[in-house]
Amino acid sequence: MTVLGDGAAARYDRGTPVPGPGGLPVIHEQVASDDLPPVGITVEMRPVPRLSTGLELHGVYQGSGFTEPRYIARRRDGQVVQLSRLLYLVASSIDGASDIETVSHRVSARHGREVSSENVHYLIEKKLDPLGVTVPDGQQDDEIRAPRSDLLLALKGHRVLFNEHRVARIARALTWLHRPAAIAVMLAAAAAMDLWLFVFFGAVEPVLQVLDQPVLLLVVFILTVASLVFHEFGHASACRYGGARPGCIGCGLFLIWPSLYTDVTDVYRIGRAGRLRTDLGGVYFNVVFMLAMAGAYFGTGWTFFLAAVYLGHFEILEQLMPAVRLDGYYILGDLAGVPDLYGKIKPVLLSLVPGRRGHAARTEVAGLKRSARTVVATWVLTMVPLLAAELGYALWNLPRISTTMARSLIDQLGGTGAAFVDGQIAAGLVGVIGCVMLLCPMAGVVYLSAKLGGRVLRAATRSTAGKPRLRAALCALALAALAGLSYAWVSGLTPHPLPKQPPIAPILQPGVSTAEPPARHTSAPRPHHLHPSATNKPSAKPSSAPTSPGSRASAAPSVSPSGSRSPAATTPSPAADSAASQVPPVKSSASPPTPRPSASPAASATPASPAPSPSTSPTHTPSPTAT
Repeated sequence: MTVLGDGAAARYDRGTPVPGPGGLPVIHEQVASDDLPPVGITVEMRPVPRLSTGLELHGVYQGSGFTEPRYIARRRDGQVVQLSRLLYLVASSIDGASDIETVSHRVSARHGREVSSENVHYLIEKKLDPLGVTVPDGQQDDEIRAPRSDLLLALKGHRVLFNEHRVARIARALTWLHRPAAIAVMLAAAAAMDLWLFVFFGAVEPVLQVLDQPVLLLVVFILTVASLVFHEFGHASACRYGGARPGCIGCGLFLIWPSLYTDVTDVYRIGRAGRLRTDLGGVYFNVVFMLAMAGAYFGTGWTFFLAAVYLGHFEILEQLMPAVRLDGYYILGDLAGVPDLYGKIKPVLLSLVPGRRGHAARTEVAGLKRSARTVVATWVLTMVPLLAAELGYALWNLPRISTTMARSLIDQLGGTGAAFVDGQIAAGLVGVIGCVMLLCPMAGVVYLSAKLGGRVLRAATRSTAGKPRLRAALCALALAALAGLSYAWVSGLTPHPLPKQPPIAPILQPGVSTAEPPARHTSAPRPHHLHPSATNKPSAKPSSAPTSPGSRASAAPSVSPSGSRSPAATTPSPAADSAASQVPPVKSSASPPTPRPSASPAASATPASPAPSPSTSPTHTPSPTAT
């Protein structure tokens, strides 16, 4: 039975909670023991207890991985709270009109043990008020301002795209796709489609054709966004098919990247099978969308539909990764019966510490069932080293990443501004899209670095409070690591930035040159028996130094007394090695052997020119920039 606390006289709703605003659920754990301390408090003059506005009591957490049953309550701001049975009974007995004495009688009747009014007052003041379940004494309105979890890898800035009523109508129309017969047909058709696409047709060819016509990239991008929206309706329709009530569909920022979400908090009222169906509903609808795209290709012959099918496979793989809070994370959490896996990282790691420090963590971990402990421990011991390795790899390549991103952003901003100045409004607007696509990962890196650094600093400060030696040791270790990393960055031990490349999609980068950059070349080693200055003197015979087949010819020019530039002696190319015994020796003032075209962007000298002038034109003709 659910109590709806809206500030007025309570009304009892037998099974259907009032849906709240959108937002991904964040689990707060609050466990209260049934053994309550005796509290001598006079409660006659205490105001009538009230539930916070919009609070939803979802009931028992079905399929829980905990040894003791847990109950679910959801605040109006989207935060989800786990309660013990006793706390849930207290919250469900508050109707906004009855005093504490009446509430204590209700709790005692449902609990099977006597719970005094003093104990009820203690539970409300010390447990439910801090969680935002009830309204603290002295507050006039029912709007609570309880603290929210500041999760590192959570969605921020929620905005509703489809309200709950519209989602309910669309989800009801799509529930037939979750019937077993429909699922079997869709999966069989998807297997046949993949066999044809990857084995017979060639999955990469449509992608290459799209890249050859950059304007089609926008079409594929629109199809990808449509696939993401359809993905969210897969979650909503699966939630409704399982007997739960879906909420709204909205968008937010996940590490600065725009992302979509579906409010399916009500699935915690149903069993584990229903929650897993809801978790997998998104990727299942991705499969349905890809089948629709394949059908569109067979109907029209346009290959960009197959490019969207190919990219859809990567979207499914990304969603199934359990590292961050995507579908794979919630699938693993529902399999274990633990809704917040990240909240178990600290107790699992501390439980490995021997002695009294790890005792509390071992007690918390012992509250999980054996199967849940196995899943959670395996996830923690796998993901923590993986995340640490990814962080170290990013720090090692930080100069390379920052240099490449800054160079790309400067070129993008310059080309976009030039397009607006030249009156190319359409090209400039498309360039703005490219700027946003470059700024998003840059802002994400800055945001994640600041958040992670702040968390590490606060954790280190708390753990070393009152321990000056430990704090000094940690500071010394951090400074040593920072000094070593800074030396690696400055000295060039870390990888160098990638060479500048022409844009793959020129339509997104207006004004950026599409010409191939000049190829880098290295000078061939000089013979050891020659003096360095001998390269400018005439030679009586060709050099007898061996030349490897893979060596490149260099064309480093030297300045002659008359001011003209004459090429220095070069190493013969492998093509000229076979003719060296038939051609008489020549002096260096004559034309040197012609270097390979890939060795240098400079044009080779002709035999009739005693003092050739190197050209600066590139070996590849620039292609016209698409507008």
